[in-house]
Amino acid sequence: MRVTGTGHAGMLIETAAGSILCDPWVNPAFFASWFPFPDNSGLDWDRLGRCDYLYVSHLHRDHFDAEHLRRHVSKRATVLLPEYPTRDLEDELRELGFTSFLRTRDNEPVTLDGELTVMIQALVSPTDGPIGDSSLWVEHNGVRLLNQNDARPRDLSAFAALGHVHAHMLQFSGAIWYPMVYELPEAAKRAFGVQKRDRQFDRTLRYIDELAADWVFPIAGPPCFLDDELWPNNDLGTDKGNIFPDQQVFIDHYEGLGRRNGVILLPGTAATVTSDTCDVTQPVPDVPAFFAGKETYLREYQQRQRPAIEAAKASWRHPELDVLAELRRRLHPLLAESEHIVGGIGGPVRLELTDDAGQVAEQILFDFPAREIRHAGDEKVRYRFRTARRLVEHLLFTGEADWVNSLFLSCRFTAARIGQYNEYLYTFFKCLTRERLHYAEAWYAGQDSDDADITLGDWLVQEHCPHLKANLARFARLDGTVLTCQMHGWRFDLPTGRCLTTAGHSIRASRIDTDAHAADQAAGGVA
Repeated sequence: MRVTGTGHAGMLIETAAGSILCDPWVNPAFFASWFPFPDNSGLDWDRLGRCDYLYVSHLHRDHFDAEHLRRHVSKRATVLLPEYPTRDLEDELRELGFTSFLRTRDNEPVTLDGELTVMIQALVSPTDGPIGDSSLWVEHNGVRLLNQNDARPRDLSAFAALGHVHAHMLQFSGAIWYPMVYELPEAAKRAFGVQKRDRQFDRTLRYIDELAADWVFPIAGPPCFLDDELWPNNDLGTDKGNIFPDQQVFIDHYEGLGRRNGVILLPGTAATVTSDTCDVTQPVPDVPAFFAGKETYLREYQQRQRPAIEAAKASWRHPELDVLAELRRRLHPLLAESEHIVGGIGGPVRLELTDDAGQVAEQILFDFPAREIRHAGDEKVRYRFRTARRLVEHLLFTGEADWVNSLFLSCRFTAARIGQYNEYLYTFFKCLTRERLHYAEAWYAGQDSDDADITLGDWLVQEHCPHLKANLARFARLDGTVLTCQMHGWRFDLPTGRCLTTAGHSIRASRIDTDAHAADQAAGGVA
């Protein structure tokens, strides 16, 4: 099995039974804020696009590049489609000209032509990507590969059950706006960044240890930020609080733990994986030296992309739109049909729109309890967003259904909040169509209780995290009476069960009577 890196989470998997192109991304994403790192625009994309199968893991635009798919990927390719609850991904690909789809079933292997076997695991909670994320398992001639990209499954047992995996591709770097956009003192922001970066590495290592593949490929990040105003988001090796460490930083950390099976997959890297070996050819003569020269490389990349950034900015302004009226027209029907999400948000949210000078020109209140959008007065809010008016104009002009997959991931905004992170708020802003909203409402309504318990230290705790059901036997970390789920970093106060990260999602926990527990164990009982 031959794997050619195409940048970020992208790769071409070639076997004697066919080839699979995964997540090809080239063009800037999220309001021209994210760019692939390293630059992959010089690859022979017409050759890479002559694939037998196409796999797009999900609709985030650093995985789904519509312009590139339209221009460079053969429409004869069969799309390997995850079993998602909505048709958004298939509809988008059909609009680009793809007509052949293999609708896989979740966690069910399917054998294609020439004994090429694939399996896709789809994650389908409203908080997984834009209504979905997925991983691809591939087997041919006894060699197995898992492209986990940036999906975060509860566990990898479904893949491990199919046989020993030889190559494991997974995310290690950040892909979020936290904590950079929050209006916090720099020292606090850096401390939160250090925590998040540590959690990212810890989560990656847990997945690696669980699957125990022969070879590990850190992928799906980081992006780079070439607009001057976003330049500080790049990790240039001087800030341990930067959440976007690059591949070499992770490999150095990984090897510092005594592990020697990591492989950096750059655009153009070719790795031939067998059941016993992994032969790698890199597109640069010295990979560590390439990363050591990262700042110079990025400055040159920035100059090449500056015209594209300026052209994008010139396209965002739509002064003919009445922002408030358009928000009311589009979102009032959704607010009227939402129960769980509106109830979970629980209060008003203020959106501040700035002019070209960066001054607040208009304030809009999303009054979720009243299910109304209006001009803001002096209402107290626990959440506030501030962004350029032209960005919201563009969202409304294009009919964007997912502000998370556009505005928020762009990092072209600031935020302030009092209290905890609110998952429901961001779920609302990624579900701005009736189909998505109704699915999210049904998902929240149908969450089953967790009746099983496990022992963690001196505590009896429900087995799965209340957030996205991660197995706490694997992902929990105890610090006194605070439990942190390392899957997404959610924290819980065990004596009260209260979630310290967001409203709702309390955990069931009770302290074990250690003397009684020891006596029970001695008598052969089970706690």
